[in-house]
Order: sequence, then structure tokens, then C-alpha cells
Amino acid sequence: MQNPVTVEVTRGSLVESRHRGLGIVVDGNGKSLFSFGDVDGGIFPRSACKAMQALPLVESGAADAYGFGDKELAISCASHSGEDEHVVLAASMLERAGRDASALECGSHWSSDQKTLIHQARTLDRPSALHNNCSGKHSGFVCTCSHVGYEVEGYVNYDHPLQADLRATMESLTGATLAQDNCGIDGCSIPTYAVPLRGLAHGFAKMVTGQGLEPVRAKASRRLMDACMAEPFYVAGTKRACTKLMQVAPGKIFAKTGAEGVFIAALPEQGIAMAVKCEDGTTRAAESMIFALIARYFDKDGETHATLMQMANHQMTNWNGMHVGDVRVTDALFA
Repeated sequence: MQNPVTVEVTRGSLVESRHRGLGIVVDGNGKSLFSFGDVDGGIFPRSACKAMQALPLVESGAADAYGFGDKELAISCASHSGEDEHVVLAASMLERAGRDASALECGSHWSSDQKTLIHQARTLDRPSALHNNCSGKHSGFVCTCSHVGYEVEGYVNYDHPLQADLRATMESLTGATLAQDNCGIDGCSIPTYAVPLRGLAHGFAKMVTGQGLEPVRAKASRRLMDACMAEPFYVAGTKRACTKLMQVAPGKIFAKTGAEGVFIAALPEQGIAMAVKCEDGTTRAAESMIFALIARYFDKDGETHATLMQMANHQMTNWNGMHVGDVRVTDALFA
């Protein structure tokens, strides 16, 4: 199956680039409400599945033992920009477990956000692991290991008991089998697994509705999603797509991006979840796709729908502020 063109980028009056994609919307029972492209082939969710990976932190009792609130749970699901608030919060999580940044095995990097990067370059000799966009997730991993008694060192390795717990969690949510043959290594060094986009979306639909989940997991799932919606800045950061999406309709949209053009969202009031993948891995296309897909499920005459469609179809300007082209979604998202 060839995936349809879902996003076009124009320059002047001509189409300069075309992006193909796949996407699906499902309810808590796994019923497909809308789809396009090959949603049954395996894709790597990358960071889009971080809320699933944060479940052991809550289910094990570690989050309560260390007194974590919405901010800590939100950053445990985050791909943050390394802003000062993110760094301080991740460090405080580790401190409550008697650890520090030396326990993190995610590596370090400068922020991908230009303003934050300039600030870091002016104030730091080099970034630490706390500045890694995954430091919140990894701080949650370290806290989970510390609480349940797992050896912290090596927690990123495939054979570590924490990773076995994460595999079991994601298998139960997505319905996919996770093993060495569909395993890769993520940017933050933990295993990442290829799963069908359909299963990824269904997993988040289960999390947002509780359907098909044991009570403990259903409660933990909504707690994590509610925390992210309550503290969207800690899920991403200033001017980031995830944060902006959850600010458009507070408490009504949960959203999380992943590398290589993956994006997921869940709408609690509608009891549905969705996932998209830009075939060529382009973030701008994945963002437009998820914005437009979410807009389908809000009143077409309402402010939320209008805002989302403005985000999906937007102008491009050059360094002089001149309008040079547009990013726009195609009819594939409205068939």
C-alpha cells in the first residue's frame, strides 16, 4: 500500500514538497473510526509512547513514595527543551530518591530550541544529562528502580528488569509482541520497538478510557494524562507543539510527539485516541497532520476547531518576514 500525500509545502504558487503519511483514530475498544495509509505496518513510536513508559513509576508506588505531583509526572512523559525549569525539576526528582545526575544513562546534548541553546551556551561549559530532552523520563526510571529495589546501573539495557517491565506494559497496551527482532535503540539509549500504528493508537485509547485495563493501570493512565494536560509546559516547553496543543483546549487534548514524524493524541471527552506518522520523518508534516486530525473531532463552527486548522495550515516566512509559502494538509485527512 502506498501512503497518501497528506501535507504539501508551497513556494509561491507551486508545490515545492509533498509528504506522505499514515494515521488512524480508534476508540477504547480498538474500533477504527478513521484511517489512511498502512496503519498495520510496524513503526517506531519513539518518544510518542513516553506516557506508556511512565506507567511503572506510578503503578509501583514510586511516584507517591517520593511525593510527585502533576509537574513531576508530566516531565516523566516529556521530551522537554532543557529549559531551566525542566532541569531543576528533573534534578529534584533524583534528589528525592537519593540520586543525582550521575545516575542518568540518557547522555547529554544541547537544547534543540534556539533561544534555550543560546542561554545554555552563555551559562554552561557543557550540558549535563539533566539537559537531555529525556531527562525527566530517565529520572522517573531511576526513581522506579530505587523504589522497587532494582539495580540502577544499566537500567537502559534490554535485559534489565525495568526494561522487561516496560516491554510487558507496552505489549499489554498495544497488543504487539516486543522482542529483539523488532527492537532498536532510541536516542536516549533505551530499547525502542516497532509496533503497528493501529496498536499504538489503541493503547492510548485504552489509557484515556480505561477500557480493557485493570483498575490500577486505568487509574495510573488517567493520572499521567491528566498531569500532562494540567502542566503542558513540562511535557515539551515554550512554543513547542505538544505544549501549544494542550493549551488550545485545556483538559480536552493530550498530545505527545515522537522523533521521525510520529505524533499521538487522545481526547478524553470523546474517548478516542489517534496516531500519525510522516513517512519521511518530517516533524512539520506530522504536526500539521495531528492538528488537522484532532480538529475533526471538535465543532466545525467552534473556536477550537478554527485554531487547530490555523495551526495545521500555516504560512512560512523568510528571515525578512516575507510570506514565501504555506504548509497545508490535503484532503486525505478529511475523506
